[in-house]
Amino acid sequence: MTDYEVVIGLELHAQLATRTKLFCGCSTAFGAPPNSQTCPVCLGMPGVLPMLNRAAFDHVVRTALALHCRIDPETAMDRKNYYYPDLPKNYQISQNARPIGVDGWFDMESGGSIKRVRILNVHLEEDAGKLIHPEDTGAATSRVDLNRAGTPLVEIVTGPDLRSVEEAKAYMESMRQFLVALGVSDCKMQEGSLRFEASISLRPFGQEKLGPRVEIKNVNSVRFVLGALECEIRRQTELLNRGESVPQQTVLYDVRHDETRPMRSKEHAEDYRYFPEPDLVPLHLSPERLEAIRATIPELPLARKQRFMQCLGLSSYDAGILVEDPAIAGYFEACAALHADAKAVSNLITNEVLRELKERRLTIDAFPVRPEGLADLLRRMDAGEVSKTVARDVLTEMVATGRGAGPIIEAKGLRQIGDEAVLRALVLQAMQQNPKAVSEVRAGKSKARGALVGPVMRATQGKADPGLINRLIQELLNRPSSGE
Repeated sequence: MTDYEVVIGLELHAQLATRTKLFCGCSTAFGAPPNSQTCPVCLGMPGVLPMLNRAAFDHVVRTALALHCRIDPETAMDRKNYYYPDLPKNYQISQNARPIGVDGWFDMESGGSIKRVRILNVHLEEDAGKLIHPEDTGAATSRVDLNRAGTPLVEIVTGPDLRSVEEAKAYMESMRQFLVALGVSDCKMQEGSLRFEASISLRPFGQEKLGPRVEIKNVNSVRFVLGALECEIRRQTELLNRGESVPQQTVLYDVRHDETRPMRSKEHAEDYRYFPEPDLVPLHLSPERLEAIRATIPELPLARKQRFMQCLGLSSYDAGILVEDPAIAGYFEACAALHADAKAVSNLITNEVLRELKERRLTIDAFPVRPEGLADLLRRMDAGEVSKTVARDVLTEMVATGRGAGPIIEAKGLRQIGDEAVLRALVLQAMQQNPKAVSEVRAGKSKARGALVGPVMRATQGKADPGLINRLIQELLNRPSSGE
């Protein structure tokens, strides 16, 4: 069997964060009844004229700038001609000859290192509608919902730079974070806001020439893209090992049977008969406007993660969790500005705040505990007023009632017990009742210490200071006459 190098390129289509469509005033809101958000323009009626959505154009320029692309100050829209049942005009307004950005790059983390992926072009285009296929396999018709027709999209095309399914996964996840942080898309794949198409070829290791490219179309989740790539790697490997050639074609992924099936021979640009869109004038981007858009680019996830690690001492894992959502990262920074121990802030957010958000289905913007309240709870933990275990219950009560940590602690009698005399007596009692655990701890079995700490915590209803309990255990163990 010959070993082959996998070569993958990805095309991303993301719905832009605009209230209206690309060429008309119809809403882009998700979930409306079928065909209720349409007009003569997005339905492609004769005689209508498109008007370009300026916010969508600016979003694509911002994306291209953030991807280090060379920006063409003179750009234009083109017609891409093809027939499909949910494409009302039988052509799509897109960009071919003069995309907004070209020759950029995107850095991402993969396998513990930074990998640079070339960005061939970034351009603006409109979406088609949506076919709704009946669940009844015997049905003879499908329905068409044109609410999405004319929705503005940014398309980002990579070079053939990804060398494994794992790298493809890292790219898709990193690009989603990038676009959300940039504020140009919500990237909700479940709503169709983010889609990927993959191109894949195999070649013998050491060969520079690329193999025939197979494009995988109409895959609607990251998981299915990865499954399709794995399937196509197996299929192409089997063909090459039998001495057969891989046909250049477009395939569909059958999720139920985990296999790819030919859809059509691979199209080339000339097959789409591109020509300049006659109803839209060319666009000129002035240097002043370009710089104004550049100034709106925020700190992006990879840079933010590296800053959290280098300046605040967070681990790669913790920093990575925080920057997945720019709003969570902003909440963390606001809390860290009020409490000096950034690691303690990170722990409370990643372990407890995110749990509360998930259980209550809240966004961080709707989270009732604001940074000042969380910082106050952390200070009370530092002062030994409450233990970490009790702090979790206090936070839950803060979320449920909107009250501050102090009143909750006092009202529920949750203040941590730090009286050495009281705890010493309880520790001594636990040691006398568990001589086996005492012997095991003295023999170096640290896990046995839990059999001594547990009874004290139960006796105090979790209010005892765990650090003080462990210190007292050690002191009593070191005393020959401890009475165990």
